Amino acid sequence: MKSMRLFRHFAGICAFLAVLSVSHGLSAQVQPVGFSQQVSLPFRFVAYSDTRFTSPRDSEASNPVVRRTLVQAIADVHPAFISIGGDIVYRGFDINDWKEFVAETAIWREQAIPVYPAIGNHELRGDLKTALGNYFSTFPELKQNQYYSVRVANTLMLVLNSALDEVSGPQGQWLKGKLHDITADVDFVFLVMHHPPYTSSSESFFGSGGHSARHSEQAMAQMLEAEQKKMRARIVVFSGHVHNYERHEHGGVTYFVSGGGGAHAYPIQRGADDPFQSREVNYHYLLVSVDRQQIAVTMNRLQIQNGQAKWTQPDSVLIRPPIAVQAAGVGK
Repeated sequence: MKSMRLFRHFAGICAFLAVLSVSHGLSAQVQPVGFSQQVSLPFRFVAYSDTRFTSPRDSEASNPVVRRTLVQAIADVHPAFISIGGDIVYRGFDINDWKEFVAETAIWREQAIPVYPAIGNHELRGDLKTALGNYFSTFPELKQNQYYSVRVANTLMLVLNSALDEVSGPQGQWLKGKLHDITADVDFVFLVMHHPPYTSSSESFFGSGGHSARHSEQAMAQMLEAEQKKMRARIVVFSGHVHNYERHEHGGVTYFVSGGGGAHAYPIQRGADDPFQSREVNYHYLLVSVDRQQIAVTMNRLQIQNGQAKWTQPDSVLIRPPIAVQAAGVGK
């Protein structure tokens, strides 16, 4: 037991030093760009992450069949936009991985589906200048912004770079300012980042390739839950990094982990109080249906059996803003 605690402590220190090293090489913008997309209610969008686009010959880093099947399925539901929460490619420094992303997702551009990306640790692999250059060349509309906002109908999406601190520094100040300035016509505030504030995964699961929640995201979750108590809008967080699906509820905030986009997936030793229980490998995408004062988030799970795609929906949840919950008499 003592050796396990020491291992977890060491893993936490390593994660902190890795973030510190990368963040010193990143320059955070002072005035992040804000996008606005005109859609009518109801509308749908897709959220998922950890696709790890790379050569189809590399089936260890990512499953090319799963990856491409998910891309086609997402196109088939015609979402208003697609949110990818990081680890879009396997090696950020390798322009060929970015070319593979562009080639495999061509159908999204043919259908003019906007893609709103977040930076993951794999986007920053290799020489940082080269890696960020590839990222911003692929997404020139970001104008070198590592974090930004998107306003769509009755929602506000805040996309973060979790290689930077989320509660301090320029990004933390920007995030706090956005949360304090929510207008009355916003029912839902979506946060998208790569590293999860809550997860049942852990580095201590030897051989599973798991990831523990880091202190920086845990501190951000405390801030979000404190803000949620004062807000009329509902906060919903989408993250990845853990190559599976999770849903957690804390302090009125719903947290999704959606890391089943194609990167080699692994099972999770889930807590007894986790709302979603599964011992399976869960390749998937999330379909978010937005309406007036409610959203429905459905996990669409993919299994490839005998070369055929099998789809199931093992988890779905309806989320309302606090004011709508009170009006319905469900609770406070």
